Amino acid sequence: MQALTSETPDSRLQRVFSKVPEITIFFWVIKVLCTTIGETAADFLNVNLNLGLSVTSLIMGVLFVIALVIQFKTKKYTPVVYWLTVMLISVFGTLVTDNLSDNLHVPLEYSTIFFTIILALTFGIWYAIEKTLSIHSIFTKRREAFYWFAILFTFALGTAAGDLMAESLGLGYATTGLIIAGLIAVFAIGWRTGLNAILSFWFIYILTRPLGASIGDFLTQSHANGGLELGASTTSLIFVAGIIFSVSYLVLSRKDVVLDPIKEEHQEEAKSKNAFIQLAIVVVLLLTASIGGYYWRHQQLQSVPTTSNTQTTSGTSAAPLGDLSTFTSLGQQTLTAVNSGDWATANSRVNDLEYAWDNGEARLKPMNPAAWSHIDGTLDKVFREVRAVHPNQQTAATALQTLLTTLSNP
Repeated sequence: MQALTSETPDSRLQRVFSKVPEITIFFWVIKVLCTTIGETAADFLNVNLNLGLSVTSLIMGVLFVIALVIQFKTKKYTPVVYWLTVMLISVFGTLVTDNLSDNLHVPLEYSTIFFTIILALTFGIWYAIEKTLSIHSIFTKRREAFYWFAILFTFALGTAAGDLMAESLGLGYATTGLIIAGLIAVFAIGWRTGLNAILSFWFIYILTRPLGASIGDFLTQSHANGGLELGASTTSLIFVAGIIFSVSYLVLSRKDVVLDPIKEEHQEEAKSKNAFIQLAIVVVLLLTASIGGYYWRHQQLQSVPTTSNTQTTSGTSAAPLGDLSTFTSLGQQTLTAVNSGDWATANSRVNDLEYAWDNGEARLKPMNPAAWSHIDGTLDKVFREVRAVHPNQQTAATALQTLLTTLSNP
C-alpha cells in the first residue's frame, strides 16, 4: 500500500499531470449518478429499443473502448472525457455480469467470487509492479491501464454482489441499499479516523455501484412497490442533468484537479503505516460477515414453506416452482391491457410483474433452477416487447401468450 516507486526523481518530474481527479464530494456524487444513469441507459437499449442483451453489450463495449482510447490520449485529467469513460465503463461492467447471469446462466454466487478474485489479482499485480495503489500516482500509461482495469472489475463485482443480495437472497433493493450505505458510512468514518486512505477509497468505490442501483430502483419503482414512481425516463433526465451540472462546475472551478501528484503521493506514503495489517483485518471481517450472512439468509429462505408439494386445481402435481398464480394473474392483466391498446396500464402491470418476479427469485430459483431460468428468459422477451418505444400489439400479445403457457408448464 505504500506509495513507493522505482522511478528516478528526474524521470518522474517530467510527468506531473494526474490523469484522474482529486477525491472530493463531487467525485462521489458524480460516481453514483454515472452508475445509475449507466444502468438505465443499458436498460433503454436492451428493453425499450428491444436490442437485446448481446447487441446492447456490443454497442456499449465499442463506445467504452472509444472513450477509453480518447482518455489515454489526453495528457492530463479532463473532466468531460474522464467522467464519460466512467459512465460507459459502469454500463459495460454491469453488462459483463448480466451476460454471465442471463446468457450463460452463471449463478451470482460464482460471479461474485470470480470478480473478487480477479480484482484482488489486479490490485496484487498493480502493487507488485508499481509499489502503490494510490490514485494520486496515475501519471504514467501503465498505471493508468491498471487503474481502468480495476475500475472495470469493481463495477462487475459491485453488480454481482448487489444483485446477489437484492435478488438471489431476496433482500430487495431497498434493504440492500441500506446495508450498502451503512458499509460506506463505516469506511468513510474509518477514512477520517485513521483507516488507510487507499484501502478506504477502493472499498467505497466498489460499494457505490450497488448503492447507485438501489437508488435508481427506488426512484423508478411504483408507489405500490415502495418507490417514487418517477419512471426510467424521468430518472435518467434528472441524473443526466445532475452529471452535466456537476462536471460543468468542475471544468470551470478546477476544484478536483490534482496540482502536484508527486507531492500528494509522498504525503500518502507517510500515512501508509500498517496498511497491510489494516487490509487483513478488513478482509477477514468482511469475509466473515458476508459468508455468515449468506448462509444465515440461505437457511432462512429454505425454512419458508412453499406450495411445491400441493395439488393444482386440476388435481395433478403442482409445477416444479410451486404456486405461480400471482405471476399468471399479472401476465393475464398485462395481456388484457395490450389487447385493448391500453399501453399505460400494460406498462404498469408489467412493472408489477417484474417486481414480483425479482422478489420471488430467492424462493423460486432454488426449487428448480432450469425451470426458473426458462421462465426468466420468457419474461425478458415480454419486458422488451411491452416497454418498447414503439410497441407492436401483435408481437407483445404473442410474447405474453407464450409466458402464460410457460407459467402453466415450466
